[in-house]
Amino acid sequence: MRISERESAARIRARLGRGEHDRVAFRAALLDVAPADRDTWIDLVLGLGEVLGDGPELPPGCVPYLPCPVDALLRLVEQAEVVPTDVFVDIGSGAGRATALVHLLTGARAIGIEIQPELARAARELATRLAMPRVSCVEGDAASLAGTMTIATVFFFYCPFSGERLARVLSDLERIARTRTIRVGCVDLPLPPCNWLVREPPLSGDLAVYRSTP
Repeated sequence: MRISERESAARIRARLGRGEHDRVAFRAALLDVAPADRDTWIDLVLGLGEVLGDGPELPPGCVPYLPCPVDALLRLVEQAEVVPTDVFVDIGSGAGRATALVHLLTGARAIGIEIQPELARAARELATRLAMPRVSCVEGDAASLAGTMTIATVFFFYCPFSGERLARVLSDLERIARTRTIRVGCVDLPLPPCNWLVREPPLSGDLAVYRSTP
């Protein structure tokens, strides 16, 4: 990573700590970083260290925590057309990296659902440290809590689980979709056929964005 990129990360981190945030300037600074260095740059901005290990609370069949690549999240907010009035929910949000980044890019309210207490605590500390009151984390099982997020407009899955747990969440989201259009973004997670979801024209193989039907 170039010295200038490290310096820009330090400047933006300092601004965030003072409660100063301009999403247009943030996006421009991120896009000015070489694509191969953007994940490192974001970690510097957010003050993130090594990825936390998984605890015994991770249920069988759930995927161990791994942060979603920045490139995928950039494409997600573009294809799903996330705007400041949206409420973004990350299913299996880990230490809060994706919720923080989506908020910083779009201004949308961002809520994470994370079952592992240590990761949920790290996410809440991140939001507090960088003065992001519109970013939060709910500790608990997403298979039970996703359907309670009735204010959400965008749901995101970075391959947190599959099988019965995924089917349960999608069933709960269908009930929300009966009240209004929602978007569902998935990275590296094939969704089972859902007659209430229509996939947007794919822009890349690992990202899929769906919109609910009326």
